[in-house]
Amino acid sequence: MSNTSVHITGFSENSNQFVVQSQGFNVRISNHISNGNTNDPSPAEFLLAGFAGSINAVGKIVAKELGIELESLFVEISGELQTKKAEGLRTRSRAGFRKIEVVVKPISDAPLGLLKQWIDEVKERCPLRDNLINATPVQLTLLKEFKAA
Repeated sequence: MSNTSVHITGFSENSNQFVVQSQGFNVRISNHISNGNTNDPSPAEFLLAGFAGSINAVGKIVAKELGIELESLFVEISGELQTKKAEGLRTRSRAGFRKIEVVVKPISDAPLGLLKQWIDEVKERCPLRDNLINATPVQLTLLKEFKAA
């Protein structure tokens, strides 16, 4: 059994950005729920970007195992995001994406049947897809930091 621990830290740098640090790199995320019209991705865009990256990573692993040569891989993801609850408005809708649509376009000379086998395997093995379609236990802990006098 193989488990990998993933750890990030983040902090508010100013009123418009959240900075995430992991493995020696920083990523700036907008403080807007979606489409913040800033130079930084919103949290929703960042989530979908991670999903696309996961599809790409698993897609390359599966292609190698099946002997498929991928010249390139194009992943397009769009989601319908419900923001009312996050904005504090009363709604029966859940917070978050109502639906997510994914289009994967591999550039390859592989036959269609083999590509269908490939995408089925990618869907089965993609960890972020699994987390999006299945419940995952999430523990959220609040710690109050005290300043020494």
